[in-house]
Amino acid sequence: MKVLKFGGTSVGSIENITNVKSIINDGTKKIVVLSAMSGTTNRLVAISNDISEGLSDKAIEKIKALHETYFITIDSLISNPDLNSNVKDYVSNVFNFLIECAYQSFSKVLENNIVAQGELLSTYMVNAYLNQEGIRSALLPALSFMRIDSANEPNMDYIKTHFDSVFKATSEADIYITQGFICIDDNDEVSNLQRGGSDYTATIIGAAIQAEEVQIWTDIDGMHNNDPRHVENTKPISNLSFDEAAELAYFGAKILHPQTVTPVRKDCIPVRLKNTMAPEAYGTLISNATSENGVKAIAAKDNITAIKIKSGRMLQAHGFLRKVFEIFETYETSIDMITTSEVAVSLTIDDDKNLDKIVAELETFSLVDVDNNQSIVCLVGHSIVNHQDTYKLFQILQDVKIRMISYGGSKNNISLLINSKDKINTLQQLNDYLFELVTL
Repeated sequence: MKVLKFGGTSVGSIENITNVKSIINDGTKKIVVLSAMSGTTNRLVAISNDISEGLSDKAIEKIKALHETYFITIDSLISNPDLNSNVKDYVSNVFNFLIECAYQSFSKVLENNIVAQGELLSTYMVNAYLNQEGIRSALLPALSFMRIDSANEPNMDYIKTHFDSVFKATSEADIYITQGFICIDDNDEVSNLQRGGSDYTATIIGAAIQAEEVQIWTDIDGMHNNDPRHVENTKPISNLSFDEAAELAYFGAKILHPQTVTPVRKDCIPVRLKNTMAPEAYGTLISNATSENGVKAIAAKDNITAIKIKSGRMLQAHGFLRKVFEIFETYETSIDMITTSEVAVSLTIDDDKNLDKIVAELETFSLVDVDNNQSIVCLVGHSIVNHQDTYKLFQILQDVKIRMISYGGSKNNISLLINSKDKINTLQQLNDYLFELVTL
């Protein structure tokens, strides 16, 4: 059985929902993971923010406006009177729940419950539409089986056991629809897998059922070799290895949640990226196979902070690096890049919420410099650190000020730290020389 995930844009309009129906209605049984309709999660987050600021009346105005939007969509999508009425009743119950939330004390649990409603709405509505169209479809409630542990990692034993129970208890169908993104935590409270988490849901389920393939359907025809939002003439990549895809997702390729390939790579379950609006396009196949060496793609990660930590003594002084890393561990702050010299260590982080506290502790035994507004540009390809043309990279970028270089930590990745104002120019230069074969 295959697992197919459709993102917010794919279920964001009547036309796109119709496309989804055509794609999934091919006579084979499958599990379909849906995101919230495009724009819904952002609006729910805005409602949550109003409640957190004590602006209940403002939140209720937004709730009522979103409610009306869903009623308009239902009338356009579901013509069967009984189904139309049933879906509207369900949707009204959801929005009545949101109005109740507007008068409650704000908490993270309340926020998670509010944001979770987007996926519950989209799956209920699409399931009813498929039934109207004569397709045997059934709902699998994700909150009955999708669980994370205290480290926010999927509890695979729990997921496998409970998914199997839920699946067996569900009436036989051809299409089984479930919610992406949402889950319960180790305290049995509603939580989520963070933005883009529907991809992650799909591969977690794929691993749990040992799926034939996981397909991620979105609004672009596969992983591109550069960021199409900033660079012209990018092209989709037909094949990537799990390692290459993981590097690109972590370092900024927005088409995939950073953890997407993690659940399936051990069992070599392929992941295929496809375009809902152009289903005939090949897309990108991610598998354990490797192809030609050299740079395949470029990605960029923004909102990076660089920290230079200079010791009063040589770095070899016993315990210096241990003390540095313990501080970052204390504040649960991950490090992306790191380089060392004789007396200093430079590193980058993408989460600065505890930056002031980290710097204060570092300054008790070292000199600290902080640079904000940095970006990591990541070049990915199979064994690129060993490729004969890799040296050209540094000739290409002779006009770009590079703050740090990570080379050799992974054979499939070379990372450059630059000022964010230089990012687009850097991406375009790399694209022109590496993919358009401009002569140096």
